[in-house]
Amino acid sequence: MMVLSLSAFYVSAQDIVSTDPENKNVVLEEFTGIYCGYCPQGHAIAQSIRDAHPDDVVLIAVHTGSYAEPTGSDPDFRTPFGAAIAGQAGVVGYPAGTVNRHLWPSWSQGTGTAMSRGEWTSASNVILNEASYLNVGLEATIVRSTRQLVVQVEVYYTGDSPESTNKLNVAILQDNIVAYQNGGSSNYNHMHMLRWMLTGQWGVEITETTEGSLYQKTFAYEIPEDYNDVEVDLDNLEIVAFVAESTQEIISGNYDHEITYIESNDYDAAITTAAVPQTACSEVIEPVITLKNYGEIDLTSLEFKYSVNNGEEQSFSWTGNLSQLEDEEVVLPAVSYVPSDDNNIVIECEMPNGNQDELPQNDYFGQIITGSQNFEQTIYFGLKIDGNSDQVTWNIADADGSVVAEGGPYANNGFFISPVTFPETGCYMLTVNDASGEGLSGGFYLITDGNNDIIWEGNDFTYTAKADLAHGITVDIDENLLADDINVFPNPVNGNATIEFSIYDDSDVSISLYDVIGKNVMNIYEGRLQNGPNKVNMNTSDINKGVYFVRVKAGNSIVTKKVIVN
Repeated sequence: MMVLSLSAFYVSAQDIVSTDPENKNVVLEEFTGIYCGYCPQGHAIAQSIRDAHPDDVVLIAVHTGSYAEPTGSDPDFRTPFGAAIAGQAGVVGYPAGTVNRHLWPSWSQGTGTAMSRGEWTSASNVILNEASYLNVGLEATIVRSTRQLVVQVEVYYTGDSPESTNKLNVAILQDNIVAYQNGGSSNYNHMHMLRWMLTGQWGVEITETTEGSLYQKTFAYEIPEDYNDVEVDLDNLEIVAFVAESTQEIISGNYDHEITYIESNDYDAAITTAAVPQTACSEVIEPVITLKNYGEIDLTSLEFKYSVNNGEEQSFSWTGNLSQLEDEEVVLPAVSYVPSDDNNIVIECEMPNGNQDELPQNDYFGQIITGSQNFEQTIYFGLKIDGNSDQVTWNIADADGSVVAEGGPYANNGFFISPVTFPETGCYMLTVNDASGEGLSGGFYLITDGNNDIIWEGNDFTYTAKADLAHGITVDIDENLLADDINVFPNPVNGNATIEFSIYDDSDVSISLYDVIGKNVMNIYEGRLQNGPNKVNMNTSDINKGVYFVRVKAGNSIVTKKVIVN
């Protein structure tokens, strides 16, 4: 698995995106597969929409579903993201497509946003004539010798969004992939194929969404030689970006009409990963970063600058010897800070071998570390491993580094849960290691209480994940959810149930249903709700009988309730 580096790169003024009010651009996600006989007709319709409006239409061909599942030596064009996008759209038949993930009740295949191919043109024409409250601009650069991709994205708000946060999505597409296609030929030319989402399944948050707001971010990513053994040709890539109000309702999008190619750089050092705590209660952070040399000249020295919560900037001079494409783990000296609700850590490297870095966009790392919740004395740490189990270990240590609980490596894949008892009040460090660099190979890790209620879930990682765990101490977390007011009735559930809860302030709320091993089986609600009491309906008609957990997240607060589905 290749490592994704999300690097904040702020500039003083916008120069990529237009600040003039514009109409929406179309983002057409087409659900297709190599065994779908009618899909070439869908491809042609989508291309005709693009041809009619070449500057205003983004096409994304998502290979997913049974028609995309390869047999024999046929290629696998699927991605880890397609099934969830198609599931959200409510795809009934293929080919299907969503236009800006908007719900068109009279054109829908069923009850979702997916439409049959005959409706795409009409829906696109409606979108193209609607005013947009934001514009999207992007510029992409590819370094051929090191396969680095750098994408600079700007989003400018010409009006107010109805949502306090929006979601930015950035994707890699590929054209001119010649392979089999039912209804086409054995040498069919596949276009606009989704290969990867730089921003993950549903995008990254934009938190300033009012008129006049400018969002700028740079993404750095090392493009692999292939996905699923299908070659990635650097000369046939499209880079697209779009903004949605949540996981639905895309407002507008764009693509880079002319990617900039660089053959190589002499001096190019990069921060590819950084292991910092996901939650915080300790007053000290010791960042561990992965330094990689992308320059042709051996890297022998580099300067680091880093800070927490805009505190005193720390400096560190690294020396060593890294040839091109070699990397090294670097432990930066510890920095003291006062933990709070949100802690902003920024790390920057510069001056490789005393020279200006020729690709500075991959020199930055930034992350918000939230304050730790207060855990009970006994918790249960759960770990689901989908691959490379013999490479996975974990431990929980106290402030002095003494280990109070540990596990792994494991003899087989699966779900493992271990009780952990904190010996005394204090801040403890959870560390999860995967020597393969695949971050549990698609698995996950979490903490439950004695009732098997999920009370904390970890974030994605590659080699190492860390989190501070507070026991008996309180970090100043903005508690927005009133846990005592949450109720699910009837419980047991037989078909429909109502989830009742109260929140202090207007908040972005997401509600999901999880099974006993922590798998998300249904997204119940996502949107913004007003302060006070709220009710949300849950339909379990398509859910198997058993024990589940309703997870309600409002702002920084998460509460989980056990339910039984009959």
